[in-house]
Amino acid sequence: MQNLNFLSPMETDAIALSLQVSFVAVVASLPLGILVAWVLARFNFPGRTILDAIVHLPLILPPVVVGYILLITFGRRGVLGSFLNDTLGISIAFSWQGAAVAGAVMAFPLMVRAIRLSMESIEPGLEQAARTLGAGPLHVFLTVTLPLTAPGLLTGCLLAFARSLGEFGATVAFVSNIPGETQTMPLALYALINTPGGESGAFRLVIAAVALSFIALLASEFLARRLSRRLRA
Repeated sequence: MQNLNFLSPMETDAIALSLQVSFVAVVASLPLGILVAWVLARFNFPGRTILDAIVHLPLILPPVVVGYILLITFGRRGVLGSFLNDTLGISIAFSWQGAAVAGAVMAFPLMVRAIRLSMESIEPGLEQAARTLGAGPLHVFLTVTLPLTAPGLLTGCLLAFARSLGEFGATVAFVSNIPGETQTMPLALYALINTPGGESGAFRLVIAAVALSFIALLASEFLARRLSRRLRA
């Protein structure tokens, strides 16, 4: 991203990294989010309540706790991290990819909830009609359920993007605050607040964070309403 005149290189890098991390977090978690939302919306099974609680757990846990769980799981000496590092040479902790994982985990409940509510609002008769015409479950899902879920899908993606954009606690616990590598906007803001003379930079990042989050929320509302009107037409 080209440096803006009113932003320092550090601030510009932090904004660019935040956008990159948030985009990757949404794209990577979207397939699983659709699957989990569909399971919760369409099936009753033993353990459904437990699955629902696990999905929403990041909303109520302190973010630092989530970050620590990620660290002991995906760190180089973690349960899965040691296997990934020793076998595949992949290290997630203390990298921007790890920041994307932290953002995805913290934003996942918002994504799943939006998609699930949209699926639950679909008229069951529409799916049943497709089945009576000979369509298989996968075909019904791809041609009926998923298109009708589009408003919730879009809302979930944009809410998850905005949530990932503002993620701090899990990120700093999992990947630390490394300038140019893991220092997203919230982490850069924290660093500037604790740096003498950093007030002006902190204020600029606050403005940027508020503007980006506000735009994401407005876009979510506008596009969801537009899609809903098209589907009702």
